[in-house]
Amino acid sequence: MKLNFKEKNRSQPDPFIFEDEGKYYLYVTAGEGVEAYMADDPFGEWSFYGIVTAFREGRDFWAPSVIRVGDTYYMYVSCDTPGTFQNMHVAKASSPLGPFADEKRLYDHFSIDSHTVQTEAGLFLWYAKDNLETDKVGTRIFIDRLIDPYTPANQPKEVVVPDFDEEKFTPQCTPERDWYTIEGPLWFTEGEWQYVMYSGGCYRDDTYHLGYAAAKSTDPDLTRVDFVKATEGGKFSPLIIKNDFEEGVGHHSVLKYKGEYYAVYHGRDYGERPADMIGDGRTARICKLTVKDGVITAERYQDRV
Repeated sequence: MKLNFKEKNRSQPDPFIFEDEGKYYLYVTAGEGVEAYMADDPFGEWSFYGIVTAFREGRDFWAPSVIRVGDTYYMYVSCDTPGTFQNMHVAKASSPLGPFADEKRLYDHFSIDSHTVQTEAGLFLWYAKDNLETDKVGTRIFIDRLIDPYTPANQPKEVVVPDFDEEKFTPQCTPERDWYTIEGPLWFTEGEWQYVMYSGGCYRDDTYHLGYAAAKSTDPDLTRVDFVKATEGGKFSPLIIKNDFEEGVGHHSVLKYKGEYYAVYHGRDYGERPADMIGDGRTARICKLTVKDGVITAERYQDRV
């Protein structure tokens, strides 16, 4: 089901949902900066607040996430700066609607799709970067400890890796080499289990999907947890993939609302994009998740309008 936006003609790629003091915020990919929305209820009407980043330089902002530490809000987002391509940055603000400024580049290499979390053991940054030293070269999910919100330990651990042809990023495949992509990590814990959900494959292909890995562990040091990818007898088994009413489903975040879990993801309607649509036509959608004993299932349904 698509989220209800007051402005009907905007795209919301890579939606990250964040609750703070009873209000809900949604941050999305945009070219000149991160765009934000706010709602009193995730199933209510979302109002558009425009660009909430105020970097000294940067363009092609990509896949933001936000965490509150004390009274400060930190945004982790990748962007291009002169001489760089999609390096991870952090910036801070005194409000969920920014402006997020005082930015710092965290890594000097391709690093995207952040999710920063805090446990009893400290702060941890989930993100995606390339690995060329493997038989399935491409983008994979890593975790790094944060010494403080602005300082990574620079000891990344590879967590989720590609296994299937459905996880190829076909535009970067060549006759000499295939390229695989697992990205968009989202971590949460429920009971005795921890979960990492992710996007796999290429957004242009029918096999673009959401999947997950799980670990039976309550260890708060997330760098010590070993996750196992969910499959069906060792075969490709996506959690969410295109269906009869939407395609291009991927990059998501997770919300626990009134005791139930929900995935907020982007997707495209079939058919031509409306002429007045701003952006590429990927819009934010929501579906209920059932999470129990290391297994996630998703319940999707078409808008009833």
